[in-house]
Amino acid sequence: MERRVVITGIGVVAPGAPGTKSFWERITEGRTATRTVTFFDPSPFRSRIAAECDFDPVTEGLTAQEIRRMDRAAQFAVVSAREALSDAGMLIGDLPEERTGVTIGSAVGCTMKLDEEYNVLSDGGRNWVVDPAYAVPHMYDYFIPSSLAAEVAWATGAQGPATVVSAGCTSGLDSVGYACDLIGEGSADVMIAGATDAPLSPITFACFDAIKATSNRNDEPGSALRPFNRTRNGFVLGEGSAVLVLEEYERARRRGAHMYAEITGFASRSNAYHMTALRPDGAEMAEAIRSALDQSRLNPGDIGYINAHGTGTRQNDRHETMAFKRSLGEDAYRIPVSSIKAVVGHSLGGIGSIEVAACALAIEHGVVPPTANLDDPDPELDLDYVPLTARETRLDAVLTVGSGFGGFQSAMVLQGVDR
Repeated sequence: MERRVVITGIGVVAPGAPGTKSFWERITEGRTATRTVTFFDPSPFRSRIAAECDFDPVTEGLTAQEIRRMDRAAQFAVVSAREALSDAGMLIGDLPEERTGVTIGSAVGCTMKLDEEYNVLSDGGRNWVVDPAYAVPHMYDYFIPSSLAAEVAWATGAQGPATVVSAGCTSGLDSVGYACDLIGEGSADVMIAGATDAPLSPITFACFDAIKATSNRNDEPGSALRPFNRTRNGFVLGEGSAVLVLEEYERARRRGAHMYAEITGFASRSNAYHMTALRPDGAEMAEAIRSALDQSRLNPGDIGYINAHGTGTRQNDRHETMAFKRSLGEDAYRIPVSSIKAVVGHSLGGIGSIEVAACALAIEHGVVPPTANLDDPDPELDLDYVPLTARETRLDAVLTVGSGFGGFQSAMVLQGVDR
């Protein structure tokens, strides 16, 4: 029988102030963190808004060498991992080093440092042939996404499997799912698992501008991202990281660890359909949901809350709604559904793990986070999307889903822990 996996530590760097406590307060209050971009001059772009983290690496305990060496995404991951270990009540020396692994998800890797260094090497884009002598010594680390997992492993002393999972916007869910598999099969006893992305650079904005996927409500950044709203017109880019300490259940029980939730089901599917478009019937996401429920030995009626991908694009919100109906039947109309992206934006590969953290905290506190900015529901979308205000309720089982370019669809089930 496969071993059980529980969450015993949570660390979050999300838009607004860093830290899990700040993140939870912000999403349950529905206080949006989206604003006009401050990292560069956004005036040339169609979309000029983002959900930025108020992150000071010095305040967060990173050394001058770490700050020089690491891209912002790696800094987020290391700070989140340290918070998660502290939250789990573990010091680095407490870890079974060879039995502790790392999985970090990321969609776009070290985007910000690559963008900065390209500008230096090309003299602001003027030189087609660049002189590598101008490159920083850490350029290799920026090119190779595995550096993200390596940094977290070094920071935590983990000497087991170390992997980067990159599957677009489902990377954060898939990374945690893969970590669960490693514990379940016996390859590790502890996994430091999560995801990170810091994509707020001109190249990222140019890419999403080209396909008009992001909102251009630049004059009202706080309400620009409005999932399930009749007037929605795209998502808002964000940044951030969440890292979880996952443990084999018996190990966690023996040491008296606090257990936020148990991960009981995970599945991923591809639609083999289109690079950016979604099948309108939601069949592939529905199949991932059904598989995750089967692994958990749950019926649709057992789910108390759905954390939606909820990007605020017209096709995504319709696709998800159809997938929920297709997989959950009549229970889909009863189960509250919400998206936290209206608050923290869409941090690409990082968001899946941030949403897993939100689900574990929802179970812990018995609170369903609201969908912020949902003041004018789309009449075509007829589920309960928890507009504006959080709800207190007992949550025994929660479903979270992700959807990514390339047709990736993932679903995960978390349950309260029966000790």
